[in-house]
Amino acid sequence: MDLIPDPRHTWPAPQGTDPFPLDDGTTIDAGPGTEGVARWFRTAVGAATGLPLADGAEDGNSVALGISPELERRLGPEGYRITSDARAVRIEGGSPAGVFWGAQTVRQLLGPDAYRAAPVDPGRLWSVPATVVEDAPRFGWRGLMLDVSRHFMSKDGVLRYLDLLAAHKLNVFHFHLTDDQGWRIEIKRYPKLTETGAWRGRTKWGHRASELWEEKPHGGYYTQDDIREIVAYAGERHITVVPEIDIPGHSQAAIAAYPELGNSDVVDTAALTVWDTWGVNANVLAPTDHTLRFYEGVFEEVLALFPSTFIHVGGDECRKEQWKDSAAAQLRIEENGLANEDELQAWFIHHFDTWLTARGRRLIGWDEILEGGLAPGAAVSSWRGYGGGIAAARAGHDVVMCPEQHVYLDHRQAAGEDEPMPIGYVRTLEDVYRFEPVPADLTEDEAKHVLGTQANVWTEVMQDRSRVDYQVFPRLAAFAEVAWSDLPAPAERDFEDFEQRMAEHYRRLDVLGVEYRPPGGPLPWQRRPGVLGRPIEGQPPVV
Repeated sequence: MDLIPDPRHTWPAPQGTDPFPLDDGTTIDAGPGTEGVARWFRTAVGAATGLPLADGAEDGNSVALGISPELERRLGPEGYRITSDARAVRIEGGSPAGVFWGAQTVRQLLGPDAYRAAPVDPGRLWSVPATVVEDAPRFGWRGLMLDVSRHFMSKDGVLRYLDLLAAHKLNVFHFHLTDDQGWRIEIKRYPKLTETGAWRGRTKWGHRASELWEEKPHGGYYTQDDIREIVAYAGERHITVVPEIDIPGHSQAAIAAYPELGNSDVVDTAALTVWDTWGVNANVLAPTDHTLRFYEGVFEEVLALFPSTFIHVGGDECRKEQWKDSAAAQLRIEENGLANEDELQAWFIHHFDTWLTARGRRLIGWDEILEGGLAPGAAVSSWRGYGGGIAAARAGHDVVMCPEQHVYLDHRQAAGEDEPMPIGYVRTLEDVYRFEPVPADLTEDEAKHVLGTQANVWTEVMQDRSRVDYQVFPRLAAFAEVAWSDLPAPAERDFEDFEQRMAEHYRRLDVLGVEYRPPGGPLPWQRRPGVLGRPIEGQPPVV
């Protein structure tokens, strides 16, 4: 049936069973709790087919949606079962989310044209093959992180990516909203964060070693109503939006807006502007009471906008030179009995772990938050390899596995010279398909702390939507199957079967207008000749 992700079990209908006809008389019978799924199905599939798909009881020629406590007990809340025959398509789930994932599978069964925004053949006869599908995800956290700080993506672009996540049964959108190169979320009590911090004067073109510049201002931000819209849109698709406000490093855009946030006893923070190049920036937040109160104010508004239990605080790549030279930072170290600057960063993270916990939320950060002692309730995004995640899981902390060597989709997809602005290791479609999120050296109990996995997309060399598409797809389809399906060990995975199913999936992506990297290599307009990247040769280490 060419489904992606591959479901756990499928059974063909008895020989001679006719498919289910989707036509003008088809109704949707939405059981309690499934009304949102019915609304989505009517909007998405109704647009593609031109069919009304009106409300109606299950009395033949209906798509019946229901929540099954038995399925929840057996498959979990996101599990689902589809039963399709000539009379009805029944989609049952362990929760509304399970029903929604089942509806996504039915859309795939209808064929690529079911992804269109309007019917291309009004007289077409639509049908769902007679079958039984029973399915459930391996992981509860199946995520994509999108960096909109380095290159801003419009609200419409974000909504489009939420639809693409939903089509691949991914359920976490990690929204990287702040960095040195731009602050992207409106904070009403601190208007300069977007008035000043959302815009830079120019942009490095290619890797930071490139001599090329795009000599025009770049920026943008999401109003609080934009954020509410994005969160609601994601919620209707059973996707959790996890916001990231990066502290204490990656903060030059905030310091450019409010210079008192920086280490002004060491550098002239009033002279700083939003950073226009790439790399790890030395301008980090000052560990002062004023900075703590300022970011508490930021997080108060963030919590009001994002219902997510997890709030991401970054915590990565915080350079310590300014703290070493700052009398104020050294006094803070002395006052708190800290050993060094690493423990000062841990103190900073601990403060917000306690602050978020008191408000019923959980802090999650990049694996550098392990340095100097891990905050007691914190979870870890393990990005520098598996090592941080292994250490955190063994210490009883929850982990999201996203090692850069394997699932950073900004890394190049082939070794050829035509790859645009090539960054990092070669990670092919097959490489991503053979990625294993749970390290073999974790015990069974330790492995229970692996919440799931996430692919990350850093946009330094992705200046627009088409470049993001090129880097993300088709590899996100392979990642989605790794995150959802109960696959064998990496060496035993049937990549040939996956490739065969991808032949149909490319047609779906074509209809959706996804500008993916073709299997044969980049198209002429996808190349960026003469723009310097930073390729790394050889196989990535397993660390």
